[in-house]
Amino acid sequence: MDADDADRYRAPALDKGLDILELLAGVEEGLTQAEIAKRLDRSPNEFYRMLDRLVRRGYVTKLEGDRFTLTLKLFGLSQLHAPTRRLASFATPLMRELAQRTKQANHLVVFDRGSAVVIAQHEAPDYWGLSIRVGSHISLFDTGSGHVLLAFRSEQERQMMIAEHARSREEVKLGAEFYERLAHIRECGYEMMPSAQTAGVHNLSAPVLAPDGRCIAALTCPYIPLVNAPTAPDINETIAMVMKTAGDLSALAGSNVRASE
Repeated sequence: MDADDADRYRAPALDKGLDILELLAGVEEGLTQAEIAKRLDRSPNEFYRMLDRLVRRGYVTKLEGDRFTLTLKLFGLSQLHAPTRRLASFATPLMRELAQRTKQANHLVVFDRGSAVVIAQHEAPDYWGLSIRVGSHISLFDTGSGHVLLAFRSEQERQMMIAEHARSREEVKLGAEFYERLAHIRECGYEMMPSAQTAGVHNLSAPVLAPDGRCIAALTCPYIPLVNAPTAPDINETIAMVMKTAGDLSALAGSNVRASE
């Protein structure tokens, strides 16, 4: 495309919005409207409406001190495409083996636009088990998967995830005890908690990690004690198997990331 064609197909408003997104993507602490204008060599008034629309559409959020920063919405949109499909594809045989060994169902969850979303699931091998439908949206705050997704992120990413979740659902007040729980999960490497939704079930969850240590998914087993299967693994043996499978999937995910770079 020559210069005349480039000028003919210009979309100034779109260019302005993309300039803001690309600028904020490289700034962790955020920027004020005046700082954005200065870095892009424009008048601050030029960006007022654009920033307002980006905030209202959930791509940008406003922090204390009138600073703007990116949300995780772009990351969430990317999860809808090939990376998530590849992750689910890699996970399927590992999840099948995990179900066979534990005698329990399991599922894989990612963070997408304010929710924890089930992207893959494997039934228990026998006639009894607890499964969650693929595509289900679950809470970040009272599920093992949600806790793991939050625990293995930076503080800034975690706050963005919580803010996005609050916009898509009823806002929840989180106290010091909740953040202490996340720190404990990060230290242990897994979550083991009674289900807040179903009596008699424990959520056993472990992170699938990118090479940089950031959680890209949570592998969860809704563990049910099986009284008719005396040789089935107990809860401690089962969480060890969940962690091993999550570690194997992390290695595959890391290899895939490096191969695509």
